[in-house]
Amino acid sequence: MTDKDILTRPIGRSGIEASAVGLGTWAIGGWMWGGTDEKQSIDAIRASVEAGISLIDTAPAYGMGLAETIVGKAIAGQRDKVILVSKCGLVWHVAEGTYFFHQDGKPVHRYLGPSSIRHEVEESLRRLGTDYIDHYVTHWQDATTPIADTVGELLRLKDEGKIRSIGASNVSEADLAAYLATGALDAIQEEYSMVKRDIETSFVPTCIANDVSILSYSSLALGLLSGKIGPDRVFAADDQRHGNARFSMGNREKVARLMEVIRPIAHHHNASVAQVVIAWTVSQPGITFSLCGARDPGQAIENAGAARLHLTEQDVSTITAGIREHLVDLDR
Repeated sequence: MTDKDILTRPIGRSGIEASAVGLGTWAIGGWMWGGTDEKQSIDAIRASVEAGISLIDTAPAYGMGLAETIVGKAIAGQRDKVILVSKCGLVWHVAEGTYFFHQDGKPVHRYLGPSSIRHEVEESLRRLGTDYIDHYVTHWQDATTPIADTVGELLRLKDEGKIRSIGASNVSEADLAAYLATGALDAIQEEYSMVKRDIETSFVPTCIANDVSILSYSSLALGLLSGKIGPDRVFAADDQRHGNARFSMGNREKVARLMEVIRPIAHHHNASVAQVVIAWTVSQPGITFSLCGARDPGQAIENAGAARLHLTEQDVSTITAGIREHLVDLDR
């Protein structure tokens, strides 16, 4: 197969095309994922690109710059093959905005003031080893800075060629309305998966009506929907899935019953369960991209295969019916 077999889609009205399945690098940053292996992570990113995935999503907050640094090393010499997404708005260089959490002993704040955004983009460009970011996203929203002021700075950065398109993540409906009012929004980035579908009735209709793309993250629900997490799986204490109600034994049993619906479809397509889950995700109305994490080359190549998988309407209907039947009353 060639890269032409990879499903690609536009990011809003930006004119930028990217693979519908993207590589998310939160886990590569190590934080909340039990650490990271730099060489293995670089190999995973390179394997993803070699398999035809162009969309790579990262952020400064993923390991306090570590994920961006690793991405920069991995894409050196092949920047032209990559549509790079990074973010701003979670800061530790100033104590402004709203306190959010501590990471590596440092307080992290939500802050989207113009001068802070400019500082962040320069730091990200340095770590990534590039002079532009294709899609720049406000990571979490800052109630202390008007969205119009935030977007004004993003537009200046776009005029300067440092970013090529504008996105927002983890928004409320009021936030989305404010971003749309600026006329500058190309995409939003929100959690969406078989176990979390609330945006279907909130953001999706609005985004479709305004030609705004949706990048879905956690499409495999932190691995719960990968078909690889059984009842015996134990998570390390510094892994965010440790003690997470979503990974309760009851939920694992419900997901296991859904997997029995998906497996015959996967077998028919000579695909893995995870590939079918990802392909279902990008088949949903308004869900333009699916961001999937990978920590080694095998996972990266498997995820890339989902961008070549074409489910039939019957496949999608069967899976959706299985979700309705088995994924009810999940522990959250």
